[in-house]
Amino acid sequence: MKPIFAVLAAGCVAIADASAQTTLDLPAALAEAVANNPELHSTRARIEAVTGRAIQSRVWPNPSLEFSAEDMPVSRGGFSQSKNLGGVAQTVPFPGKKALDAQIGAKEVTAAEWDYLARELELVRDVKVMFCRALAAQKKLEVASMLADMARSTAGVVRKRVELGAAPDQEQLRAEIEQERAVVELTAAQRELAESQKSLAPLLGRRPENISALAGELSEHAQRPDLDQARDRMLARHPSVHALLASRAKAELELRRAKLDPLPDPTFGIAAGRDNAADATIMEFRVSLPLPLFDRAQGRQREARAQADIARYDLGATELRLSRDLAVLDERLRAAGRQVESYRTRILPKAEGALRLVRTGYEAGKFGLLDILDTQRTATEVRLAYYDKLLELNTAQAQMEALLMKDLRSPLPQKETKP
Repeated sequence: MKPIFAVLAAGCVAIADASAQTTLDLPAALAEAVANNPELHSTRARIEAVTGRAIQSRVWPNPSLEFSAEDMPVSRGGFSQSKNLGGVAQTVPFPGKKALDAQIGAKEVTAAEWDYLARELELVRDVKVMFCRALAAQKKLEVASMLADMARSTAGVVRKRVELGAAPDQEQLRAEIEQERAVVELTAAQRELAESQKSLAPLLGRRPENISALAGELSEHAQRPDLDQARDRMLARHPSVHALLASRAKAELELRRAKLDPLPDPTFGIAAGRDNAADATIMEFRVSLPLPLFDRAQGRQREARAQADIARYDLGATELRLSRDLAVLDERLRAAGRQVESYRTRILPKAEGALRLVRTGYEAGKFGLLDILDTQRTATEVRLAYYDKLLELNTAQAQMEALLMKDLRSPLPQKETKP
């Protein structure tokens, strides 16, 4: 008889052939997610919004068109006896204000671009994790299907042997119990696959029912970077760090801008017209200055100082968190790699060898049917546990790659440097 793993492999090949036309692999899933994810579209729109705000901040206020009539007689004459003037007035921002406004807008755009990259990294990480989870669930469903088929076949054989008197009734009961357990586990595997597909679909911008069979294999080897070099590279390039650097620079510029707020923006006006009573052409020049008696931007200056402090403290906290996550993921990768290696090189071969020995011994009369059922279930449970360990390994690998900015689809904006 064929060992269980040979039967399972044949079943997996058959299922793969049947769904080859509708499979989805990881690179295609990542590209689809970046192109279609609604949250990523929303983040792109935020960049457009702050870009528009930055453009608007550089624009001078519009001039005012003015008309005035002075010394107009009330009883007679009207406009024909008054001083009639028409002209324009323009408010001129105090020197330096618009330049700072432009710099603040540029920093806001830069921060939004880095925020977008951080969200894209999170999306890529989430897609990888959910894809691996769905792929593991798909593999486990294949194993559960094979186990259910073998349990059903075994129950049929035992039933015939009991009817012929070649086996006791207890063997039939045990075989039927094993069949029912296999059916229950098959249902659980189907539910696990459906749930993982429903979690993956929104990340791709799809409806849950539109997720097809997945193609690919779970990685069996941990790819651990050099920890010190990876930490330095991560802190130098991670979008979250650069977004906070841009936010801190923006807050410092806003503080400088708030200090200029009390300085007045003068309004200059020029007008021309006629003094009809004197029958003369006249011109007027006007200058007005707001007096900073009450509003001296005290609150804005205080807010800007606090925002700079917030960005500085958030930057330190983020760097500590990223370093901690990197160390934790490195240890998790190490442990998961060892567990997967143990299953692949020792536990799985032993389980398959035990099943072969029991089958051979059963044919020679050394073992009973219960021994075969127990060994068969143990071998299947080992395979299912192996997929769980592979999922742990691949999940940690996906999270590590997100920290190290792998599979980033968008170009990096101009980097912020620490002062």
